[in-house]
Amino acid sequence: MADTASLIEAMRERADALSGLGHRVRFDLTDLKEAILLDATGPEADISAGDGEAEAVLKLTSDTLDKLITGRMGPMLAFSTGRLRVEGSQGVALKLAGLLNE
Repeated sequence: MADTASLIEAMRERADALSGLGHRVRFDLTDLKEAILLDATGPEADISAGDGEAEAVLKLTSDTLDKLITGRMGPMLAFSTGRLRVEGSQGVALKLAGLLNE
């Protein structure tokens, strides 16, 4: 199981790709009871721990998020198998999925 700090660091390594999102997304880590906020509304993506407002909220375990970030699991597979649930804007979630697949 990955911890929040290592997940944030892994996401920061992909910040260039994620900055093209143009939206705010929150990742609710169901196993750790913590959240990561991705704010890609500015020129650079800001990734931090926190549970602020977001256009899309992705509910998943830390292990699933780690697999998504590292490319060991595709977003569509995670969603279709129930490992990923989306609340809010489905369009933003789909745009994020496209960026994760790059």
